Amino acid sequence: MDWLSEVKEQDGEIFSLMKNELDRQRSSIELIPSENFTSSAVMQAMGSVLTNKYSEGYPGKRYYGGNEFIDEIEKLAISRAKSLFKVEYVNVQPYSGSPANMEVYLSLCSAGDVVMGQSLTSGGHLTHGWSSSATGKLFKSIQYGVKIDGYINLEEVRELAEKNKPKLIWVGSTAYVRKLPFKEFAEIADSVGAYLAADISHISGLVIAGVHDSPVNYVDIVTTTTHKTLRGPRGAMIMITKKGISKDPELPSKIDKSVFPGMQGGPHDHITAAIAIALKQASTPEFVSYAKQVVANAKALASSLMEQGIKLVTKGTDNHMVLADLSDISPGFGVFAQEALDKAGITLNKNTVPGERSSPFYPSGIRMGTPAVTSRGMKESEMKEIAIYIAQVLSSIKENKLPESKEERLAHIKQFREHLNENDEIKKIRQSVNELTSKFPLYSNMEL
Repeated sequence: MDWLSEVKEQDGEIFSLMKNELDRQRSSIELIPSENFTSSAVMQAMGSVLTNKYSEGYPGKRYYGGNEFIDEIEKLAISRAKSLFKVEYVNVQPYSGSPANMEVYLSLCSAGDVVMGQSLTSGGHLTHGWSSSATGKLFKSIQYGVKIDGYINLEEVRELAEKNKPKLIWVGSTAYVRKLPFKEFAEIADSVGAYLAADISHISGLVIAGVHDSPVNYVDIVTTTTHKTLRGPRGAMIMITKKGISKDPELPSKIDKSVFPGMQGGPHDHITAAIAIALKQASTPEFVSYAKQVVANAKALASSLMEQGIKLVTKGTDNHMVLADLSDISPGFGVFAQEALDKAGITLNKNTVPGERSSPFYPSGIRMGTPAVTSRGMKESEMKEIAIYIAQVLSSIKENKLPESKEERLAHIKQFREHLNENDEIKKIRQSVNELTSKFPLYSNMEL
């Protein structure tokens, strides 16, 4: 199928860039844990006639005419989400994860209210109250962290909650490799009368498949993006549990009003349809097998990295993610690692680690995940191979140290990037990566 024939005909520049990106995805090992490869069906829905419609409001209560089929699509997405996550209420209209989380705040809190979330440098998300986010500026944000071993410091969470009496507590993260302790957070939230929201954007596919504990019996609200381990489009959902409705029967209405008209206008109907398709796919035995393999691959990658002498936060993983602490090589080494691995065709991201000795801008760790490589069909043996490549790349650049001054850092990193082009070891690994990815075709039905 010629997917981009019209684009090629009408805008050769964009076509060329899109083709380059497809080639990059096909020839690279994608280890960013928040990225995945959607099915062709999901992509077709996103490029469909549904993008032409405007649908402010909710099914049966629209502000525009001609929504009889859009209503059915949205109701189908809601029904599937309710069934898969076993929740009482779902709103599928949030544009993405950050607006969804802000809509939760607006439903429950007033400006200046006390909220709690995991700090960004400890693996939390910006929208859980980090200082540079609007959520940290509009509300009085109390941030909890992790212990030096990388596990959430529940004693600190309890003490901070008792002292500050937050209106809302978040449990969820973007760089936490162990199972989230929903039950323990519920006990803390209940003891201080706080709402408890679980942001499971990273693990929602794992939750559906039963390879990660579900928060539904413990929290009031659940938010999730619909890509990552769910393998859907870039959208989001807000869900309310039975516990949440028991606490506040008006919560569904509050969320609906917060989404529209509080934060958004018309929903993206093409995304709603793609979400519905992804949810149907997630209800199959094949998806359960996929999610189990994601975790098996992450565990294999973790153990193989440790065999190569790479230090991992918590010495392993329970989910789809692995966090390597490279501070023993040198503080801030994550910057060099990300650049060099990218040059070798292994895509991941630099990340802070517990006890970070550098900064969020120049962190000492790297974050890896297995959703995308698992979607391509890779298994444990390939994870061992990838771990060897990562270790070889790190060894080839280990002499690099981050200068003290900002000006020196920028100049050194620029020079480092230039030298990567001359690194024969990295060129050799890049060739090995090309050979590996060629065995696992990506979107072979796309002819460009």
